[in-house]
Amino acid sequence: MNQVFDWCVDFLYWLSDVFGMTYKEINVWIFVIIWPLIFIIQWIYIVHLKKKIQKIKNRNTPG
Repeated sequence: MNQVFDWCVDFLYWLSDVFGMTYKEINVWIFVIIWPLIFIIQWIYIVHLKKKIQKIKNRNTPG
């Protein structure tokens, strides 16, 4: 498990070099800004799809 963590840290250091940022800055961008944003967008899309499925179910219900 420690090896996976070390790989992730190495990857973050590599990303920080690619984008010209510090390790701490890239960490904040990924885990405080990008990750929550992706989560919120996914959640909104899931709610949208659930509503769409419900409309289709209601349309196909005999009545």
